[in-house]
Amino acid sequence: MAFSTISRAFLASRPTSLFLRCMSNVPENTVYGGPKVQSPNQRVTLTHLRQKHKKGEPITVVTAYDYPSAVHLDTAGIDICLVGDSAAMVVHGYDTTLPISVDEMLVHCRAVARGAKRPLLIGDLPFGSYESSSTQAVDTAVRILKEGGMDAIKLEGGSPSRINAAKAIVEAGIAVMGHVGLTPQAISVLGGFRPQGKNVASAVKVVETALALQEAGCFSVVLECVPPPVAAAATSALRIPTIGIGAGPFCSGQVLVYHDLLGMLQHPHHAKVTPKFCKQYARVGDVINKALVEYKEEVSSGKFPGPAFSPYKISSTDVSAFLNELQKLGLDKAASAAAEASEKIEKPESPVADEQRKTD
Repeated sequence: MAFSTISRAFLASRPTSLFLRCMSNVPENTVYGGPKVQSPNQRVTLTHLRQKHKKGEPITVVTAYDYPSAVHLDTAGIDICLVGDSAAMVVHGYDTTLPISVDEMLVHCRAVARGAKRPLLIGDLPFGSYESSSTQAVDTAVRILKEGGMDAIKLEGGSPSRINAAKAIVEAGIAVMGHVGLTPQAISVLGGFRPQGKNVASAVKVVETALALQEAGCFSVVLECVPPPVAAAATSALRIPTIGIGAGPFCSGQVLVYHDLLGMLQHPHHAKVTPKFCKQYARVGDVINKALVEYKEEVSSGKFPGPAFSPYKISSTDVSAFLNELQKLGLDKAASAAAEASEKIEKPESPVADEQRKTD
């Protein structure tokens, strides 16, 4: 009992971060050693977005699917973090967004919610989770917020049933972002990932659908893969912000997929799905590949971990006692291995000797 009381008092007096980082060589006051959140005390809300829209300030949106990507968006000061069903393609490796389930989306949502404390968090309703009825749509949206930790949901399309679903979700007290133009969940109808609004009828439909979603109560609408004049028309016609992706520079904001803008998927298998409209701000995939190859080579050559990355010590006195105990147990080979390891760690080879060994 006394030990328990002392332990609780000690733990209460110590910063949590000390224990969270005790096994790491990363500074204890950061997660990944990067910059802190730009506005740690100000969570982005719909009110903030409306203010930005009113002032004509572009809204930034990026997808995230796990804790690390959410942390990066958070520290970068991105306005909206979208947990997109695009996870099906860039995380799970499917060719379309259709296969991902609600349960899988919830895993991604919860991970992102733990990592992103500043951005507005929006979770996609995956295909098959809201089309049957408005009741089904509301039930799924409730799960995304209650179980996933999101602030709002996004749904695709503008058919009468989708408009009714959006309206029902808003009436249930849940903020909704709409999505028109190219809607990836409808590729079987669209005939693939095809741009929309390229003829008069299609262009008018994009604008009318966006207006219908606004009337249903959506706080914003994504315009995907439509010509810039069509996006400009929709943006002008709406009172709510438009978020463009492959829709030109005249929207109220822009969204890109995390893996695409960072150039993470450099393998030839993924080259065919890299969007034409996406600027790669880095080639992180090349950096990752280089690091993994270097790691493999260092492990194979015995260079890693080496003394520099073998930080946990045992005193020479305890080593001697340990060797004696091993010998008493008849483990002479183990004792010899331990003695040799201790000598190498305490007296590592000089760089010259190491290079000589490589050439011999």
